[in-house]
Amino acid sequence: MKRTRRPVFRVLISLLAILLVAGAAFAGLSPQFGGKPTKADKARFARSGHYADGEFKNLIPTELMTGSSMASVMWEFLFKKTPGKNPPGPLPMRLLDSLSLTRKTPELLRVTWFGHSASLLEIGGRNILIDPMLSQDMGPVAWLTPNRYNSRVPIRTEQLPPIDAVLISHDHYDHLDYETIGKLKGKTGLFFVPLGVAAHLRAWGVDTARIRELDWNDSVQVSGLTIISTPARHFSGRGLTNRNSTSWSSWVVKAPGHRVFYSGDGGYGPHFAAIGRQHGPFDLALMECGQYDPHWADIHMLPEQSVQASLDVRAAAMLPVHWGAFTEANHPWNGSVQRASAAAIRLGQTLTTPELGQPVTIGAGPLPQTRWWETVRK
Repeated sequence: MKRTRRPVFRVLISLLAILLVAGAAFAGLSPQFGGKPTKADKARFARSGHYADGEFKNLIPTELMTGSSMASVMWEFLFKKTPGKNPPGPLPMRLLDSLSLTRKTPELLRVTWFGHSASLLEIGGRNILIDPMLSQDMGPVAWLTPNRYNSRVPIRTEQLPPIDAVLISHDHYDHLDYETIGKLKGKTGLFFVPLGVAAHLRAWGVDTARIRELDWNDSVQVSGLTIISTPARHFSGRGLTNRNSTSWSSWVVKAPGHRVFYSGDGGYGPHFAAIGRQHGPFDLALMECGQYDPHWADIHMLPEQSVQASLDVRAAAMLPVHWGAFTEANHPWNGSVQRASAAAIRLGQTLTTPELGQPVTIGAGPLPQTRWWETVRK
């Protein structure tokens, strides 16, 4: 019996070694993985106050997995049958082009959500693109990652008008997309990113002069706007060996007469109330609301927490994002917006729920509030 097992064991070990070598080679060759911060970068990060032992830290203790292991969570995600985990058909979508997004005045405040967290913010006469994941496939190995619900996004990257600034919240594939950045780098004025993320953009050919790397609470004046990096409670990494090697951020954008907050990804915490006290009130908060699970409650909010966070930052209205494009958690595809809608009614928060590609103009009448996610059919 032992003689039979030994050859099988050796074969398995050999296969594992081959897979590890192949994976390491792929990681070194694929541009999707991005770049690495230099020694000088790391020395600069150490002065931030939330970087130690080669990793960025959160403001409060934060666990990646709460009460479970990554292996068990992955097994559950792949094999547990969750009713309604994916929509029965394509989501309603309004197609856009650059002409429909260029008619603006400095007084206009308009947001167009493209699905997941990708959004175009028009404020102070400028175009601000937020976490532009506009590709169909996510990451270096498409068959391993969730499929986009719709066969296209409301607007192709090539159709976007000139972009004054791109805001990146962190370096995960569903927020920082290699293909989209490649198409944007020639039509974007500046890229604003958390500490460390500049290394990815440099590796992808973005001119260093166009990159602004901000620490939490750094503030920059550009084109009549004030852009501020504010804390979030999350993590980072694009590979197996670089977890938390770059920082993560939420963002505040101020223009004369208007203020908008974007949460990025992250768990609930006291940072929201602090941001509200320092930078609020806001006309609108784009809040993470989806891909939640009790197993990772520290790094992604439950929908009810998302609504509370929008109240904490003192937002007049909340637009739920981080849903409507991919399934990355074991909950119904529309469960987040259903729960957020109920919480908003209970807590007295205005919620706007546009279709993909439907512009939301603040101060020009009622906000879109149709419960379109209840009518998706095959």
